[in-house]
Amino acid sequence: MDGFAAVDFGFAREVLQRGIAALYVIAFVSSLNQFPALLGEHGLLPVPRLLAWARSSSRAAGMLRPTLFRWTGYTDRRLRVLCIAGIVVAASLVLGLPQLGPPWVPALCFLAVWVGYMSIVSVGQTFYGFGWEMLLLESGFLAAFLGSNDQPPTTVVIVLFWWLVFRLEFGAGMIKIRGGREWRDLTALTFHHETQPMPGPLSRQAHLLPRWFHKGEVLGNHVAQLIVPWFLFAPVVGLWVPGPVPAVIGAVAASIVIATQLWLVITGNFAWLNWATIVLAFAGYGIRADSGRSAGVPGYWIVVTSVVFVLYVVLSWWPARNLVAHRQLMNASFNRWQLANAYGAFGTVTRVRTEYVIEGTLEKNPDAAAWTEYVFTGKPGPPARVPGQFAPYHLRLDWLMWFLPLGRALDDWFRVLLLRLLEADRPTLRLLASDPFDGQRPQWVRVVAYRYRFSTRAEHRAGAGVWVRERRRMLVEPVSRDALTS
Repeated sequence: MDGFAAVDFGFAREVLQRGIAALYVIAFVSSLNQFPALLGEHGLLPVPRLLAWARSSSRAAGMLRPTLFRWTGYTDRRLRVLCIAGIVVAASLVLGLPQLGPPWVPALCFLAVWVGYMSIVSVGQTFYGFGWEMLLLESGFLAAFLGSNDQPPTTVVIVLFWWLVFRLEFGAGMIKIRGGREWRDLTALTFHHETQPMPGPLSRQAHLLPRWFHKGEVLGNHVAQLIVPWFLFAPVVGLWVPGPVPAVIGAVAASIVIATQLWLVITGNFAWLNWATIVLAFAGYGIRADSGRSAGVPGYWIVVTSVVFVLYVVLSWWPARNLVAHRQLMNASFNRWQLANAYGAFGTVTRVRTEYVIEGTLEKNPDAAAWTEYVFTGKPGPPARVPGQFAPYHLRLDWLMWFLPLGRALDDWFRVLLLRLLEADRPTLRLLASDPFDGQRPQWVRVVAYRYRFSTRAEHRAGAGVWVRERRRMLVEPVSRDALTS
């Protein structure tokens, strides 16, 4: 297959390797900063408790995905060591140092960060239950077989990247078509910019654009996700059609994917989902070359990459079947190693934004107390505050706060969060924008549900903030430490 078309994917390989490695650096930094408070020994969902459950029976053990902590045991210190090691190895790949050696050197480095981050995701529970975690893991595994600088990447691995982008984009498009009516009547983005999990600094401006523009956005999204991904495979036509046209078509398709993802980057905060898609789409950039693609590639490396390709052909049966299934799964893995996954996002769009605002007080009498709001780093809070740009960094607690109003009951971790705030727990408070009580323990906390919407231009000119919020109900009545620990 490597001789079917003389297309040079050297540039694509550079972007893929360094871009994916950069995303691993961000992912490990995110875990280093947030994992202990969320999932550590004294976290909201402690990993030691999960590992104890996994040891309780063979069935429970079989449900736990591969993780180094299963054999080493978990401590916050070991988590930090793993994250720092992951950052160092991934940073070396960003600099291109392992790529200077034979192909097995960058392969071992990518497999090391893959195993390391999979060990974190596997015990991350709901705080790591996002589709872009699987995407990063699968991307890291495939990047291990892109080779090194002194040889061209094997075409079979590039084709696997096309297949990954296809599943990512086409899967998301099919989820939308099969999902809420708003995607079919072209009204989805009339609401999405306002109700998305974590708006960015330009989200309000995007929301206030005319309705005809929002309909055009949806239509463009359908084209970019349902039609364009098929053309990523155009270079394969080079087997029968000589000339640069097939490679150009593939590059144009990749450019459209990148352009649509950049629009999402500037209008929202979706962790590294959009950035990963942009990096992966560069697999579509091939330059016509004069020599055969297999020139200079060691025989053993052709064997290794061919085996990986065959493995993926086998594993791809399940995600391919899912794409045409009536009940399509979104962000699903069909094997323990999270390879050849199914992807997709926002099959339905929330029309009303509800935010749970946590408030505390130092006063002993909650009925006559003055309450102070806990402000989160990224999620909407005070109406005057302009949303920040945080992606590709992932604010995990803020994202889970967005999901809470979509459920029927408060999750267990949220009750622990309230307790940690009552204890003025420093690691937990570092997850927020600030500590309103400067280290003092509040006597009470409560949770109030608000309806949020972006202010109109007229309201903003009249002095309103970015948001207009209306109090709806008391979700959690004032509660003390004693009540939560009893």
